[in-house]
Amino acid sequence: MTTTAPETKQFQAEIRQLLDILVHSLYTDREIFLRELISNASDALHRMKFAMLTDSSVLDPDAELKIHITGDPEAGIITISDTGIGMTRDELIENLGSIAHSGAATFIQSLGEGQQAVDQIGKFGVGFYSVFMVADEVKVTSRSYQPDAEAWTWTAAGEDSYILEPADKAERGTTIEIKLKDDDKDFAESYRLRSIIHKHSDFVSFPIYLDDEAEPINRQQAIWRLSTSELTDEAANDYYRQLTFAFTDPMTRIQVNTDIPQIRALLFIPAALDQGLFNVKQDFGLRLYSHQIRIQDHYKDLLPKYLRFVEGVVDSDDIPLNVSREFVQASPTMARIKKAITGRVLSALSKMADKEPEQYGTFWQEFGAFLKEGVINESGDQDKLTPLLRFHSSRSDDQLISLNDYIGRVDLEQKTIYYIVGDDADTLQRSPHLDAFHAREIEVLYFTDPMDGFLPTSLREYEGFNFQNVDDAGLELPKGDEAETSDENAMPEEEWTVLVERFKTQLGDKVVDVHRSDLLVGHPARLVSPEGSMGSEMDRLRRLMDEGYEVPKKILELNPRHPIVSNLAALISSGSQDDLVDVSIEQIYENGLLLEGLHPNPADMVEHIQKLMEAATRGG
Repeated sequence: MTTTAPETKQFQAEIRQLLDILVHSLYTDREIFLRELISNASDALHRMKFAMLTDSSVLDPDAELKIHITGDPEAGIITISDTGIGMTRDELIENLGSIAHSGAATFIQSLGEGQQAVDQIGKFGVGFYSVFMVADEVKVTSRSYQPDAEAWTWTAAGEDSYILEPADKAERGTTIEIKLKDDDKDFAESYRLRSIIHKHSDFVSFPIYLDDEAEPINRQQAIWRLSTSELTDEAANDYYRQLTFAFTDPMTRIQVNTDIPQIRALLFIPAALDQGLFNVKQDFGLRLYSHQIRIQDHYKDLLPKYLRFVEGVVDSDDIPLNVSREFVQASPTMARIKKAITGRVLSALSKMADKEPEQYGTFWQEFGAFLKEGVINESGDQDKLTPLLRFHSSRSDDQLISLNDYIGRVDLEQKTIYYIVGDDADTLQRSPHLDAFHAREIEVLYFTDPMDGFLPTSLREYEGFNFQNVDDAGLELPKGDEAETSDENAMPEEEWTVLVERFKTQLGDKVVDVHRSDLLVGHPARLVSPEGSMGSEMDRLRRLMDEGYEVPKKILELNPRHPIVSNLAALISSGSQDDLVDVSIEQIYENGLLLEGLHPNPADMVEHIQKLMEAATRGG
C-alpha cells in the first residue's frame, strides 16, 4: 500500500445543504438509515455478481457474497460490511463527496415543495446520507474488486468536509463504521437491528448475518419465482413495501409465469399516483433480472411508457448474460418479453374493469390519464386500451361509463358518439350545446381532461361509431320538441335580418358569422366552431397552456324563440335604448366565451353586467 497523508476535501454545496437537513432532522422514523445502507450493500453485491460472470481475475473470487452487521451498544457503534464490488479512491469521492450520483439537488427541491425528508430519501439516491440523522461520525473503508486496487477510508462527521486516507484492508468490499449519537445508541442493540432488518430488508437477495449468528436472519427469497399458490398476500405486500419504500399496500398485483418466452415476474399497481411518475420522473421502470442476477434497476423497456406507474420485477432465463446491457436493450428477446408483460397488465386491468368496477373506478381516478396517453401515442395498443377508457356523461350522474356502455344504449339509428369539451361536469351540464340533446334524450360524453381532446383524432371511430363534438357547426340531429313551436313563435324575417346585422356590426371580427339556431331550447345563444377550424379541443388547450393565446373566432348561433333575443329584436326595431342593446349583445357573446372556457379575462364582463343591472333597476 502506498503511504499517503490524509487529505481533507470539501463537500459540494448541495451535499452540505443535504447534510444540514439530515443532521438536524426531527423526524422519528430515523431507522430507515439502516434500510438505505443495506440497499447500497445489496447493490454492490449485485454488481459484483454480474462482474464475476465475465471477469475471473477479481479479488477474492471465492468470497461469499454477503452482508454482515454488528452492533456494540456500549460503544454506540454499528458496523456494516459487504463483499461487494467495492470502491476506489476516485469512486469514494464521486459517490460520497459530490452530487454526481446522489440526486441531492432533486431531493432538496422536493423538500421545498412540502415533502417530508424521511418519506423522500429512498427516491433520489441520497440514502447513504440518511445515516447522519443518527451518526456523530461515519467511516467508510473500501477496496475495489480489481486485484491491483488499494483500500481507502472516507471519514465524515456531517459537517462541511470529509477526510480521505489510505487504509489497511486485504479483502474486497466495503465496511461502514457508524459512531452513533448518544440519544441513538439503542440502534446498536441486537434486537433493534433484527427488527429493522425484518421490517425493511427481509427480501434482500443476499444473506444478512447479524453479530455472531451463523445463519442469515433475512428470508432472501426470490419471491417473484414462487407459484401463485405459494405466494401469500402478506409476503407480496411486504415485498412491495420494501421494493418501493411505500407505506401502504398496492392496489393490486400481477404475477406472470410463462415458458415461451421464459418469464417470472411480480408486478404491482400502486394504491395512489406518485406525482413524480405523472411528471415522467427518470427513475421509473422495472427491476430486470436474469437467472436471479440483477441486471438493471429502473429498466424502462419492459413496458410501454404509458404504463410507467407499474412497479415490480421481471426475471427471465432467456436474456443472455454474456453481452453488454446495450445489446440486451435491443434484443428481440426483450421485445417478446415486453409484449408478454404488457399483455398481462392490460388483461389484468380489463378483468378489474369487468369484475371489480368500483376498484377500477379508483384506479381510473389515479391512473386514467396514463391510459389516455397510450391511446393517443401507441396505436398498436389502441384495441386493448380503448375499452378501458372511462368518462362522465350527460346521463351518467356521478358514474363513470365506458364507450361500450355508451353505444350499448343509443338509438338504433345513431351511429355517432357525441362529446362536449369543458372544465368540469357541472359546467357542461348547463351548456347551451346540450339543449338539443337533452330534448332528444341523446347521451353526450364529457371531455373534461385536457388530454381528452386528442382522443377523437387518435381513435377516429370506435365499433363503427364516429366521434363528433356537439359544438360542430354542421351538427345535424333529428327534429326535437323545440321545432314544434318554431312556426308559432317565428320572428318576422325583416326583424330577424335587422337583428343579425346589428349583432354583426357590434361584434365585428370577434365572430366569423351570426346564424339562426334550430337546436337551442333554453339558452339564447351558443358559439360553434366553424368548418375547417381546429375545434374547441385545441382552443381549450391553447387557453390552458397560455401560449400566445388569442380568443378564437367562432360562429354565434342565436335562438329566435328565446325572450332575450326576441326582446332585443323589438328594441332594435323600435330604435330605442341603443346603449342597452349594444351592451346586451356584447354580454351574450362573452357569456358564450365563458361557458366555453375561452374567455381571456372574465373580470372584463363586470362593466357590461353593471350597465345591464342599471338598466334593469331604472325607474324602480
